Amino acid sequence: MRAIIVTRPGQADGFGVEELPDPEPAAGQIRIRMVGAAVNPADLHLIDGWGRAMAGVAPERRLGVGLDVAGVVDMAGPNVHDLGVGTPVAALTFPHAPYSAAGTAAEYVIVPAADAAPVPNGLDLLDAATVPLNSLTADQLLARLGPAEGRRLLVTGAAGGVGGYAVGLAALAGWAVTALARPSDTDFLIRAGAVATITRLEEAADFDAVLDGARLNGAALRAVRDGGIYAGVFPGLEPKPERGITITSGVVVPDGHRLREILGLTAQQKLAARRAGTVSLENAAQAYQALRDGGQRGRWVLTP
Repeated sequence: MRAIIVTRPGQADGFGVEELPDPEPAAGQIRIRMVGAAVNPADLHLIDGWGRAMAGVAPERRLGVGLDVAGVVDMAGPNVHDLGVGTPVAALTFPHAPYSAAGTAAEYVIVPAADAAPVPNGLDLLDAATVPLNSLTADQLLARLGPAEGRRLLVTGAAGGVGGYAVGLAALAGWAVTALARPSDTDFLIRAGAVATITRLEEAADFDAVLDGARLNGAALRAVRDGGIYAGVFPGLEPKPERGITITSGVVVPDGHRLREILGLTAQQKLAARRAGTVSLENAAQAYQALRDGGQRGRWVLTP
């Protein structure tokens, strides 16, 4: 199979498409024939070299990139009963996982069947590829904030990958969401469920909680009421607690059951799948550079 492999982390030409043996699934695993693999900031971290250190990957190990995949099951290992060959699926996985032959930027991707979810009718597989990482990250951070019960939530970086899902999922859960983003993103955020949008953090105050997708840290913390809660997207880089505010963060984990529900909400257009563009594996550098340049809405998707 063809896959993007990082050979010299931190160098501009330190990655490329290589031929690898076709992987085969073990018990409880499926092999996905990739149709689309979304590009995320985590890919740049691996290409630049420091992401592998955080993942505990040895410097000499050749590593693939990509965490999101959508495609079709083309092989299933023993003890897989509900995702048969031919099923369209999406999944979150990690290039450094012991079962991974490469990342999702590859023609074939091995994942535990429990981590995958069927893609509903009506949802394009290229759009589905943009869903797993960002939606599950937002969903798992929201779970750390406790029940909504009409509480007020501020989402920073609200038009970004994680932020967009945080607004939509929080609104569906009953939060009164205020979204911090550019004026040009207002229409999207109101459609997503925000009750208000702001363009400057100075306008924000006395929120029960903040989900800090923009990593504003202390500036975002000041918008939280005494005894409230702050959720960061990058463990280890959170602000120090003050005024009785609870500080939390977390590393996303695959969850096929919850992903199935989120894909269903996306197919029903209750959540938005946003795709910035589509390029082949051989042209992946174009997508990585677009991500570095910033300002995009949605995710680029790689195709075989």
